[in-house]
Amino acid sequence: MARTRKKGRSVRRNKQSKQNIEPEEVKRAPHSFVIHKGAVGQYIQDLTKDFRKVMEPFTASSLKVRKKNSVKDFVSVAGLLHVSHLIMFTRTDESGYMRICRLPRGPTLTFKIYNYSLSRDILSQLKKQYIISKEYRHSPLVVLNSFSGEGAHMKLMTSMFQNMFPPINLSKVNLDTVRRCVLFSYNPETKMIDFRHYGIRVVPVGLSRGVKKILRSKVPNLSRCNDVSDFIMKSEVLSDSEVEDDATSHVTLPQKLSSRGNIASSQSAIRLTELGPRLNLQLMKMEAGLLDGEVMFHELIHKTEEEKQLINKKREERRKLKEKRRKIQEKNKENKEALKQELKQKSLEGIKKKQAENEKLLKKTVHFQTSSATGENTKTSATEENDVEWYRKEVGEEPDDGLFNSEKKLIRNVKRKNEDEEFIKIKKQKIKHSKEIESNRKTKEYKISRPFRSSMNKFLSRTNGMKKGRLGSKVTKGQRHR
Repeated sequence: MARTRKKGRSVRRNKQSKQNIEPEEVKRAPHSFVIHKGAVGQYIQDLTKDFRKVMEPFTASSLKVRKKNSVKDFVSVAGLLHVSHLIMFTRTDESGYMRICRLPRGPTLTFKIYNYSLSRDILSQLKKQYIISKEYRHSPLVVLNSFSGEGAHMKLMTSMFQNMFPPINLSKVNLDTVRRCVLFSYNPETKMIDFRHYGIRVVPVGLSRGVKKILRSKVPNLSRCNDVSDFIMKSEVLSDSEVEDDATSHVTLPQKLSSRGNIASSQSAIRLTELGPRLNLQLMKMEAGLLDGEVMFHELIHKTEEEKQLINKKREERRKLKEKRRKIQEKNKENKEALKQELKQKSLEGIKKKQAENEKLLKKTVHFQTSSATGENTKTSATEENDVEWYRKEVGEEPDDGLFNSEKKLIRNVKRKNEDEEFIKIKKQKIKHSKEIESNRKTKEYKISRPFRSSMNKFLSRTNGMKKGRLGSKVTKGQRHR
Protein backbone atom coordinates (compact mmCIF):
# COMPACT_ATOMS: atom_id res chain seq x y z
CA MET A 1 0.00 0.00 0.00
CA ALA A 2 1.32 3.46 -0.98
CA ARG A 3 2.32 5.81 1.78
CA THR A 4 0.23 8.97 2.16
CA ARG A 5 2.06 12.25 1.76
CA LYS A 6 2.38 14.38 4.88
CA LYS A 7 0.81 17.84 4.70
CA GLY A 8 2.99 20.88 5.26
CA ARG A 9 2.68 23.37 8.07
CA SER A 10 1.16 26.07 5.88
CA VAL A 11 -1.54 23.70 4.64
CA ARG A 12 -2.39 22.57 8.16
CA ARG A 13 -2.72 26.15 9.42
CA ASN A 14 -4.79 27.35 6.45
CA LYS A 15 -8.35 27.90 7.65
CA GLN A 16 -9.80 27.98 4.16
CA SER A 17 -8.58 24.46 3.40
CA LYS A 18 -10.23 23.21 6.59
CA GLN A 19 -13.52 24.96 5.89
CA ASN A 20 -14.06 25.73 2.20
CA ILE A 21 -17.81 26.19 2.63
CA GLU A 22 -18.71 29.87 3.04
CA PRO A 23 -21.33 30.87 5.64
CA GLU A 24 -24.81 31.56 4.39
CA GLU A 25 -24.62 35.19 5.56
CA VAL A 26 -21.56 35.81 3.40
CA LYS A 27 -23.24 34.28 0.34
CA ARG A 28 -26.36 36.39 0.78
CA ALA A 29 -24.46 39.63 1.32
CA PRO A 30 -24.26 41.85 -1.79
CA HIS A 31 -20.81 41.69 -3.38
CA SER A 32 -19.50 44.21 -5.87
CA PHE A 33 -16.96 44.91 -8.61
CA VAL A 34 -15.62 48.48 -8.75
CA ILE A 35 -13.83 49.16 -12.06
CA HIS A 36 -12.95 51.96 -14.44
CA LYS A 37 -13.42 51.77 -18.20
CA GLY A 38 -11.52 53.57 -20.95
CA ALA A 39 -8.94 56.35 -20.71
CA VAL A 40 -10.02 57.96 -17.43
CA GLY A 41 -6.78 59.45 -16.10
CA GLN A 42 -4.92 58.98 -12.85
CA TYR A 43 -7.42 60.82 -10.61
CA ILE A 44 -10.39 58.67 -11.67
CA GLN A 45 -8.25 55.59 -11.09
CA ASP A 46 -7.50 56.79 -7.56
CA LEU A 47 -11.21 57.49 -7.06
CA THR A 48 -11.93 53.89 -8.11
CA LYS A 49 -9.51 52.59 -5.46
CA ASP A 50 -11.06 54.84 -2.80
CA PHE A 51 -14.56 53.64 -3.66
CA ARG A 52 -13.39 50.03 -3.35
CA LYS A 53 -12.46 50.85 0.25
CA VAL A 54 -15.96 52.19 0.82
CA MET A 55 -17.44 48.90 -0.40
CA GLU A 56 -15.17 46.78 1.83
CA PRO A 57 -15.16 43.95 2.82
CA PHE A 58 -17.53 42.48 0.18
CA THR A 59 -15.66 43.72 -2.88
CA ALA A 60 -12.67 42.78 -5.01
CA SER A 61 -10.01 45.06 -3.48
CA SER A 62 -7.12 43.94 -5.73
CA LEU A 63 -9.04 43.51 -8.96
CA LYS A 64 -6.80 44.00 -12.03
CA VAL A 65 -8.63 45.54 -14.99
CA ARG A 66 -7.01 45.29 -18.43
CA LYS A 67 -7.84 47.15 -21.61
CA LYS A 68 -9.07 44.01 -23.36
CA ASN A 69 -11.50 43.16 -20.54
CA SER A 70 -15.15 43.79 -21.39
CA VAL A 71 -18.25 43.95 -19.21
CA LYS A 72 -19.16 40.42 -20.35
CA ASP A 73 -16.00 39.11 -18.68
CA PHE A 74 -17.11 40.44 -15.30
CA VAL A 75 -20.71 39.26 -15.79
CA SER A 76 -19.53 35.73 -16.63
CA VAL A 77 -17.73 35.32 -13.27
CA ALA A 78 -20.24 37.30 -11.20
CA GLY A 79 -22.50 34.33 -10.42
CA LEU A 80 -19.62 32.14 -9.26
CA LEU A 81 -18.32 34.83 -6.88
CA HIS A 82 -21.81 35.93 -5.65
CA VAL A 83 -21.30 39.42 -7.14
CA SER A 84 -24.55 41.38 -7.34
CA HIS A 85 -23.44 44.93 -8.30
CA LEU A 86 -21.04 46.46 -10.81
CA ILE A 87 -19.85 50.04 -10.21
CA MET A 88 -18.08 51.49 -13.24
CA PHE A 89 -16.32 54.87 -13.55
CA THR A 90 -15.89 56.46 -16.97
CA ARG A 91 -14.80 59.85 -18.24
CA THR A 92 -15.66 62.06 -21.22
CA ASP A 93 -14.44 65.46 -22.35
CA GLU A 94 -17.17 67.17 -20.34
CA SER A 95 -17.26 65.24 -17.07
CA GLY A 96 -16.87 61.93 -15.29
CA TYR A 97 -19.66 59.40 -14.86
CA MET A 98 -20.48 56.64 -12.41
CA ARG A 99 -22.68 53.70 -13.44
CA ILE A 100 -24.26 51.36 -10.90
CA CYS A 101 -25.48 48.10 -12.47
CA ARG A 102 -27.46 45.28 -10.93
CA LEU A 103 -26.03 41.98 -12.17
CA PRO A 104 -26.75 40.05 -14.27
CA ARG A 105 -29.71 41.72 -16.10
CA GLY A 106 -29.92 45.27 -14.78
CA PRO A 107 -31.20 47.88 -14.19
CA THR A 108 -28.45 50.46 -14.74
CA LEU A 109 -28.25 53.91 -13.12
CA THR A 110 -25.97 56.54 -14.67
CA PHE A 111 -24.79 59.44 -12.48
CA LYS A 112 -22.87 62.49 -13.59
CA ILE A 113 -19.98 63.45 -11.28
CA TYR A 114 -19.87 67.22 -10.83
CA ASN A 115 -17.24 67.37 -8.07
CA TYR A 116 -15.17 64.82 -6.18
CA SER A 117 -12.39 64.71 -3.61
CA LEU A 118 -10.04 61.82 -2.95
CA SER A 119 -9.50 60.21 0.44
CA ARG A 120 -5.95 61.47 0.72
CA ASP A 121 -7.14 65.06 0.30
CA ILE A 122 -9.81 64.64 2.98
CA LEU A 123 -7.47 63.03 5.52
CA SER A 124 -4.79 65.67 4.94
CA GLN A 125 -7.25 68.39 6.10
CA LEU A 126 -7.87 66.79 9.51
CA LYS A 127 -6.39 68.63 12.49
CA LYS A 128 -5.88 65.43 14.42
CA GLN A 129 -4.59 62.29 12.75
CA TYR A 130 -7.20 59.55 12.49
CA ILE A 131 -5.79 56.04 13.03
CA ILE A 132 -7.52 53.42 10.87
CA SER A 133 -7.29 49.99 12.50
CA LYS A 134 -10.46 47.86 12.19
CA GLU A 135 -12.78 50.15 10.25
CA TYR A 136 -12.75 48.18 7.00
CA ARG A 137 -13.35 44.73 8.47
CA HIS A 138 -17.12 45.24 8.47
CA SER A 139 -19.58 46.86 6.08
CA PRO A 140 -20.75 50.43 6.80
CA LEU A 141 -24.12 51.80 7.84
CA VAL A 142 -26.21 53.40 5.09
CA VAL A 143 -28.02 56.68 5.81
CA LEU A 144 -30.42 58.08 3.19
CA ASN A 145 -31.58 61.67 3.55
CA SER A 146 -34.54 63.25 1.67
CA PHE A 147 -35.17 60.28 -0.64
CA SER A 148 -38.92 60.35 -0.03
CA GLY A 149 -39.79 62.11 -3.28
CA GLU A 150 -42.42 60.97 -5.76
CA GLY A 151 -41.59 59.13 -8.94
CA ALA A 152 -40.55 55.62 -9.93
CA HIS A 153 -36.96 56.73 -10.49
CA MET A 154 -36.68 57.91 -6.85
CA LYS A 155 -37.92 54.58 -5.50
CA LEU A 156 -35.60 52.61 -7.75
CA MET A 157 -32.63 54.81 -6.83
CA THR A 158 -33.40 54.42 -3.11
CA SER A 159 -33.62 50.63 -3.35
CA MET A 160 -30.40 50.50 -5.39
CA PHE A 161 -28.44 52.45 -2.73
CA GLN A 162 -29.88 50.29 0.06
CA ASN A 163 -29.17 46.97 -1.68
CA MET A 164 -25.55 47.84 -2.40
CA PHE A 165 -24.73 47.13 1.27
CA PRO A 166 -25.76 44.18 3.47
CA PRO A 167 -28.81 44.71 5.71
CA ILE A 168 -28.46 45.05 9.51
CA ASN A 169 -30.49 43.05 12.00
CA LEU A 170 -31.10 45.47 14.89
CA SER A 171 -31.85 42.70 17.37
CA LYS A 172 -28.56 40.86 16.70
CA VAL A 173 -26.17 43.63 15.68
CA ASN A 174 -22.87 43.97 17.52
CA LEU A 175 -22.05 47.65 18.07
CA ASP A 176 -18.31 46.94 17.90
CA THR A 177 -18.75 46.12 14.19
CA VAL A 178 -20.33 49.50 13.43
CA ARG A 179 -17.23 51.55 12.60
CA ARG A 180 -18.21 53.36 9.40
CA CYS A 181 -21.14 55.25 7.92
CA VAL A 182 -22.11 56.10 4.31
CA LEU A 183 -24.39 59.09 3.74
CA PHE A 184 -26.50 59.78 0.61
CA SER A 185 -28.17 63.18 0.89
CA TYR A 186 -30.60 64.28 -1.85
CA ASN A 187 -31.47 67.91 -2.55
CA PRO A 188 -34.92 68.11 -4.24
CA GLU A 189 -34.34 71.64 -5.54
CA THR A 190 -31.00 71.11 -7.29
CA LYS A 191 -31.51 67.33 -7.76
CA MET A 192 -27.98 66.77 -6.51
CA ILE A 193 -26.84 63.84 -4.36
CA ASP A 194 -24.04 64.38 -1.84
CA PHE A 195 -22.04 61.28 -0.99
CA ARG A 196 -19.98 61.22 2.24
CA HIS A 197 -18.02 58.49 4.02
CA TYR A 198 -17.41 58.77 7.79
CA GLY A 199 -15.62 56.85 10.50
CA ILE A 200 -17.55 56.40 13.77
CA ARG A 201 -16.02 56.72 17.25
CA VAL A 202 -17.81 56.38 20.60
CA VAL A 203 -16.29 58.26 23.56
CA PRO A 204 -17.54 58.40 27.17
CA VAL A 205 -19.25 61.61 28.39
CA GLY A 206 -18.70 63.46 31.68
CA LEU A 207 -15.06 62.52 32.25
CA SER A 208 -12.31 65.01 32.86
CA ARG A 209 -9.15 65.19 30.85
CA GLY A 210 -7.10 63.36 33.48
CA VAL A 211 -9.51 60.46 33.76
CA LYS A 212 -9.53 60.09 29.96
CA LYS A 213 -5.75 59.81 29.94
CA ILE A 214 -5.86 57.15 32.65
CA LEU A 215 -8.52 55.25 30.70
CA ARG A 216 -6.29 55.33 27.61
CA SER A 217 -3.53 53.59 29.61
CA LYS A 218 -1.30 56.67 29.55
CA VAL A 219 0.99 57.36 32.49
CA PRO A 220 0.07 60.85 33.80
CA ASN A 221 2.63 63.51 34.70
CA LEU A 222 2.06 64.37 38.43
CA SER A 223 5.09 66.67 38.89
CA ARG A 224 2.90 69.80 39.04
CA CYS A 225 0.26 68.28 41.31
CA ASN A 226 0.31 67.96 45.10
CA ASP A 227 -2.04 64.98 45.00
CA VAL A 228 -3.75 62.65 42.55
CA SER A 229 -7.02 64.42 43.26
CA ASP A 230 -5.56 67.65 41.85
CA PHE A 231 -4.80 65.86 38.59
CA ILE A 232 -8.28 64.33 38.34
CA MET A 233 -10.41 67.24 39.65
CA LYS A 234 -8.63 70.14 37.99
CA SER A 235 -10.59 72.01 35.32
CA GLU A 236 -8.36 73.23 32.55
CA VAL A 237 -9.26 74.68 29.21
CA LEU A 238 -9.87 71.81 26.81
CA SER A 239 -8.47 71.71 23.31
CA ASP A 240 -10.66 71.79 20.19
CA SER A 241 -10.53 68.03 19.84
CA GLU A 242 -11.68 67.50 23.46
CA VAL A 243 -14.62 69.90 23.57
CA GLU A 244 -17.76 68.17 24.80
CA ASP A 245 -20.39 67.61 22.11
CA ASP A 246 -23.93 68.89 22.40
CA ALA A 247 -26.70 66.84 23.94
CA THR A 248 -28.03 65.62 20.58
CA SER A 249 -24.93 63.45 20.05
CA HIS A 250 -25.25 61.74 23.46
CA VAL A 251 -26.63 58.21 23.49
CA THR A 252 -27.18 55.49 26.08
CA LEU A 253 -25.27 52.37 25.11
CA PRO A 254 -27.39 49.18 25.08
CA GLN A 255 -24.30 46.96 25.30
CA LYS A 256 -20.65 47.16 26.27
CA LEU A 257 -18.07 48.22 23.69
CA SER A 258 -14.46 47.13 23.40
CA SER A 259 -13.19 50.72 23.68
CA ARG A 260 -12.27 51.96 27.18
CA GLY A 261 -14.93 53.67 29.28
CA ASN A 262 -17.91 52.58 27.13
CA ILE A 263 -19.98 50.26 29.29
CA ALA A 264 -23.62 49.25 29.05
CA SER A 265 -26.31 51.75 30.17
CA SER A 266 -23.79 54.62 30.24
CA GLN A 267 -23.81 57.94 28.43
CA SER A 268 -21.45 58.21 25.43
CA ALA A 269 -20.97 60.67 22.60
CA ILE A 270 -20.79 59.72 18.91
CA ARG A 271 -18.12 61.47 16.87
CA LEU A 272 -17.79 61.29 13.11
CA THR A 273 -14.56 61.69 11.15
CA GLU A 274 -14.73 62.00 7.39
CA LEU A 275 -12.62 59.37 5.60
CA GLY A 276 -13.41 60.17 1.98
CA PRO A 277 -13.98 60.08 -0.89
CA ARG A 278 -16.47 62.90 -1.35
CA LEU A 279 -18.79 62.98 -4.41
CA ASN A 280 -21.46 65.32 -5.79
CA LEU A 281 -23.71 63.36 -8.16
CA GLN A 282 -26.80 63.78 -10.29
CA LEU A 283 -28.95 61.03 -11.78
CA MET A 284 -28.91 61.41 -15.56
CA LYS A 285 -30.32 58.16 -16.99
CA MET A 286 -31.97 54.94 -15.86
CA GLU A 287 -32.01 51.86 -18.13
CA ALA A 288 -33.96 48.64 -17.69
CA GLY A 289 -31.15 46.31 -18.85
CA LEU A 290 -27.46 45.95 -18.20
CA LEU A 291 -25.99 49.07 -19.85
CA ASP A 292 -28.77 48.70 -22.43
CA GLY A 293 -32.51 48.32 -22.77
CA GLU A 294 -35.50 50.58 -22.35
CA VAL A 295 -34.73 54.05 -20.98
CA MET A 296 -37.05 54.43 -17.97
CA PHE A 297 -35.83 57.91 -17.00
CA HIS A 298 -33.69 60.63 -18.56
CA GLU A 299 -32.93 63.99 -17.02
CA LEU A 300 -32.36 65.92 -20.27
CA ILE A 301 -34.32 64.09 -22.99
CA HIS A 302 -38.09 63.61 -22.76
CA LYS A 303 -39.95 61.58 -25.39
CA THR A 304 -43.64 61.26 -26.20
CA GLU A 305 -45.57 58.00 -26.04
CA GLU A 306 -45.46 57.60 -29.84
CA GLU A 307 -41.68 57.97 -29.87
CA LYS A 308 -41.37 55.46 -27.04
CA GLN A 309 -43.53 52.95 -28.91
CA LEU A 310 -41.44 53.42 -32.06
CA ILE A 311 -38.20 52.90 -30.12
CA ASN A 312 -39.62 49.79 -28.46
CA LYS A 313 -40.74 48.46 -31.85
CA LYS A 314 -37.26 48.94 -33.34
CA ARG A 315 -35.70 47.32 -30.30
CA GLU A 316 -38.03 44.33 -30.66
CA GLU A 317 -37.15 44.03 -34.36
CA ARG A 318 -33.44 44.05 -33.53
CA ARG A 319 -34.02 41.40 -30.88
CA LYS A 320 -35.93 39.17 -33.31
CA LEU A 321 -33.25 39.63 -35.98
CA LYS A 322 -30.58 38.73 -33.48
CA GLU A 323 -32.54 35.63 -32.43
CA LYS A 324 -33.01 34.63 -36.08
CA ARG A 325 -29.30 35.00 -36.82
CA ARG A 326 -28.45 33.00 -33.73
CA LYS A 327 -30.71 30.14 -34.86
CA ILE A 328 -29.19 30.22 -38.37
CA GLN A 329 -25.72 30.13 -36.86
CA GLU A 330 -26.62 27.17 -34.65
CA LYS A 331 -28.12 25.35 -37.65
CA ASN A 332 -25.00 25.98 -39.76
CA LYS A 333 -22.87 24.73 -36.91
CA GLU A 334 -24.92 21.52 -36.69
CA ASN A 335 -24.67 21.03 -40.49
CA LYS A 336 -20.90 21.48 -40.38
CA GLU A 337 -20.63 19.01 -37.55
CA ALA A 338 -22.79 16.48 -39.43
CA LEU A 339 -20.70 16.94 -42.61
CA LYS A 340 -17.53 16.49 -40.59
CA GLN A 341 -18.85 13.23 -39.11
CA GLU A 342 -19.92 12.03 -42.56
CA LEU A 343 -16.48 12.69 -44.06
CA LYS A 344 -14.88 10.99 -41.09
CA GLN A 345 -17.11 7.94 -41.60
CA LYS A 346 -16.27 7.85 -45.31
CA SER A 347 -12.56 8.06 -44.61
CA LEU A 348 -12.83 5.22 -42.09
CA GLU A 349 -14.74 3.11 -44.62
CA GLY A 350 -12.08 3.83 -47.25
CA ILE A 351 -9.33 2.80 -44.85
CA LYS A 352 -11.18 -0.44 -44.04
CA LYS A 353 -11.71 -1.13 -47.75
CA LYS A 354 -8.05 -0.59 -48.51
CA GLN A 355 -7.05 -2.84 -45.65
CA ALA A 356 -9.37 -5.57 -47.00
CA GLU A 357 -7.84 -5.27 -50.50
CA ASN A 358 -4.33 -5.50 -49.05
CA GLU A 359 -5.28 -8.57 -47.06
CA LYS A 360 -6.80 -10.15 -50.20
CA LEU A 361 -3.67 -9.43 -52.25
CA LEU A 362 -1.50 -10.82 -49.50
CA LYS A 363 -3.53 -14.02 -49.44
CA LYS A 364 -3.10 -14.40 -53.24
CA THR A 365 0.66 -13.89 -52.95
CA VAL A 366 0.93 -16.47 -50.19
CA HIS A 367 -1.16 -18.91 -52.23
CA PHE A 368 1.05 -18.42 -55.29
CA GLN A 369 4.23 -18.98 -53.29
CA THR A 370 2.86 -22.13 -51.63
CA SER A 371 1.65 -23.51 -54.96
CA SER A 372 5.04 -22.97 -56.63
CA ALA A 373 6.79 -24.60 -53.68
CA THR A 374 4.60 -27.73 -53.76
CA GLY A 375 5.19 -28.35 -57.50
CA GLU A 376 1.96 -27.04 -58.95
CA ASN A 377 3.94 -24.81 -61.33
CA THR A 378 5.86 -27.71 -62.96
CA LYS A 379 4.77 -26.83 -66.48
CA THR A 380 6.45 -23.44 -66.38
CA SER A 381 9.68 -24.93 -65.05
CA ALA A 382 9.73 -27.60 -67.82
CA THR A 383 9.36 -24.92 -70.50
CA GLU A 384 12.25 -22.96 -68.98
CA GLU A 385 14.48 -26.10 -69.02
CA ASN A 386 13.71 -26.73 -72.75
CA ASP A 387 14.71 -23.13 -73.54
CA VAL A 388 18.02 -23.57 -71.70
CA GLU A 389 18.82 -26.79 -73.69
CA TRP A 390 17.97 -25.12 -77.01
CA TYR A 391 20.26 -22.14 -76.15
CA ARG A 392 23.16 -24.55 -75.41
CA LYS A 393 22.75 -26.41 -78.75
CA GLU A 394 22.40 -23.31 -80.89
CA VAL A 395 24.87 -20.95 -79.22
CA GLY A 396 27.22 -23.43 -77.57
CA GLU A 397 27.46 -21.44 -74.32
CA GLU A 398 25.69 -21.37 -70.99
CA PRO A 399 22.87 -18.81 -70.82
CA ASP A 400 23.13 -15.84 -68.45
CA ASP A 401 21.68 -16.19 -65.00
CA GLY A 402 17.99 -15.38 -65.04
CA LEU A 403 17.69 -15.22 -68.84
CA PHE A 404 14.94 -17.85 -69.00
CA ASN A 405 13.74 -17.52 -65.36
CA SER A 406 10.25 -15.99 -65.40
CA GLU A 407 10.48 -14.40 -61.93
CA LYS A 408 13.88 -12.83 -62.54
CA LYS A 409 12.75 -11.73 -65.99
CA LEU A 410 9.78 -9.97 -64.42
CA ILE A 411 12.06 -8.23 -61.92
CA ARG A 412 14.39 -7.16 -64.72
CA ASN A 413 11.50 -5.75 -66.77
CA VAL A 414 10.24 -3.80 -63.75
CA LYS A 415 13.72 -2.35 -63.20
CA ARG A 416 13.99 -1.43 -66.87
CA LYS A 417 10.61 0.24 -66.74
CA ASN A 418 11.60 2.22 -63.65
CA GLU A 419 14.83 3.32 -65.33
CA ASP A 420 12.92 4.46 -68.41
CA GLU A 421 10.50 6.48 -66.27
CA GLU A 422 13.38 8.05 -64.39
CA PHE A 423 15.14 8.87 -67.66
CA ILE A 424 11.97 10.56 -68.96
CA LYS A 425 11.70 12.51 -65.74
CA ILE A 426 15.33 13.66 -65.98
CA LYS A 427 14.80 14.62 -69.60
CA LYS A 428 11.83 16.80 -68.65
CA GLN A 429 13.93 18.45 -65.94
CA LYS A 430 16.69 19.05 -68.47
CA ILE A 431 14.25 20.72 -70.89
CA LYS A 432 12.91 22.86 -68.03
CA HIS A 433 16.46 23.78 -67.01
CA SER A 434 17.34 24.79 -70.56
CA LYS A 435 14.32 27.09 -70.61
CA GLU A 436 15.50 28.67 -67.38
CA ILE A 437 18.96 29.21 -68.88
CA GLU A 438 17.36 30.83 -71.91
CA SER A 439 15.32 33.16 -69.69
CA ASN A 440 18.32 34.06 -67.48
CA ARG A 441 20.76 34.64 -70.33
CA LYS A 442 21.09 38.29 -69.42
CA THR A 443 22.74 37.41 -66.11
CA LYS A 444 26.52 36.96 -66.03
CA GLU A 445 26.60 33.73 -64.03
CA TYR A 446 24.20 30.89 -63.20
CA LYS A 447 24.24 27.38 -61.76
CA ILE A 448 22.53 24.13 -62.64
CA SER A 449 19.57 23.60 -60.28
CA ARG A 450 20.19 21.26 -57.38
CA PRO A 451 17.27 18.84 -58.01
CA PHE A 452 18.33 18.32 -61.63
CA ARG A 453 21.98 17.85 -60.62
CA SER A 454 21.21 15.24 -57.93
CA SER A 455 18.80 13.25 -60.14
CA MET A 456 21.27 13.30 -63.05
CA ASN A 457 24.09 12.01 -60.86
CA LYS A 458 21.88 9.19 -59.61
CA PHE A 459 21.00 8.21 -63.18
CA LEU A 460 24.62 8.24 -64.31
CA SER A 461 25.66 6.12 -61.36
CA ARG A 462 23.09 3.45 -62.26
CA THR A 463 23.83 3.24 -66.00
CA ASN A 464 26.63 0.90 -67.14
CA GLY A 465 29.59 2.05 -69.19
CA MET A 466 29.49 5.64 -67.96
CA LYS A 467 31.56 7.26 -65.25
CA LYS A 468 29.93 8.86 -62.29
CA GLY A 469 30.15 12.53 -63.20
CA ARG A 470 29.49 15.64 -61.26
CA LEU A 471 27.23 18.24 -62.78
CA GLY A 472 26.57 21.77 -61.77
CA SER A 473 29.90 23.52 -62.40
CA LYS A 474 29.79 27.25 -62.86
CA VAL A 475 29.34 28.50 -66.41
CA THR A 476 30.47 31.99 -67.30
CA LYS A 477 28.88 33.85 -70.15
CA GLY A 478 30.78 33.33 -73.42
CA GLN A 479 32.80 30.28 -72.15
CA ARG A 480 32.43 26.49 -72.27
CA HIS A 481 32.44 23.88 -69.52
CA ARG A 482 35.87 23.24 -68.08
